[in-house]
Amino acid sequence: MSDATATDAAADVDPAALAALKHVGLVGGLSETKVSCAALGDQLDASTQTASRRLQTLESAGYVERDVVSDGQWVRVTDAGEAALRAEYADYRRLFESDVELSLRGAVTGGMGEGRHYITLPGYAEQFRERLGYDPFPGTLNVNLTEESVRRRGEMASIDAVPIDAWEGEDRTYGAATCYGVTLVADGEHYEEVHAIVPDRTHHDDDQLELIAPDRLRDALDLEDGDSVEVRVEPASRADEPGSAAVETEVA
Repeated sequence: MSDATATDAAADVDPAALAALKHVGLVGGLSETKVSCAALGDQLDASTQTASRRLQTLESAGYVERDVVSDGQWVRVTDAGEAALRAEYADYRRLFESDVELSLRGAVTGGMGEGRHYITLPGYAEQFRERLGYDPFPGTLNVNLTEESVRRRGEMASIDAVPIDAWEGEDRTYGAATCYGVTLVADGEHYEEVHAIVPDRTHHDDDQLELIAPDRLRDALDLEDGDSVEVRVEPASRADEPGSAAVETEVA
C-alpha cells in the first residue's frame, strides 16, 4: 500500500478515446502500426483533427506511444493501454457470458515491509474490520505475476470489489484503495478469505499484487519465496451491507 504522496497512476480516458484505442489495437497497434489520422477519423466517424486529439489524449494517459513521421505516425499500445482494453473486454464477457472467472498466476516474493505499517494504521484498520469483516494479519503477501497475468490484470477493474476510502492523518492524507475477493491456491491447498488490495496510488509496478487475510498466508499455506500460487479473483461485497453474511451473523 501507499499514501497520497506516491506517483499517480495513468489517468482514465473517456469512451471516445477508448474507441480510438480499440481501433488502433485492431489494426495491429498491440505491436506497432502506422496510423493515419484521416483514416482513423473515418473509422470513428470524426474529423481528422478530432482523431488527432484522441491520440494525443491516449498518449497523455500513457495508453499509447507515438512516433510522428512525415506521412503519418507509428503508434504502439502500451501495457497500460492493453490493460484498459482488457478491462473493456472483461465487461463485455460479463454481459454476454456466465461463470466468467479471472485466474492470475505468480510467485511469492518478499516485500519492503511497508504492508505491515499501512495495514495497521487506524484509518485503514477500521475500514477493513467493518467492510471486509475481519482484522487482517499485519502485513501483506506479495505475488510477482507472470507476464500473461500482468496483461490480464486489467480485467480486475470489471469485478465487483470493496472500496477503501482515503482518510486524513495528523500530518498527511492516506490514499484510497480497492479490495478484490480472492481465493489463494498453492500446491492444491485453498485459502478463501483473502483480498487483493490495490491502492489508487502505489510504488509497486503492475507485475506485483498484494494480498491480505485474517491469517499470515505464508504460515497458513506453508509458503516460501519463489513458490507458485494461483490467485482466483471473484466478486466481493461489503461485510457491513444489509444481506451480507457478516451482518446476518451479528443479527442472529
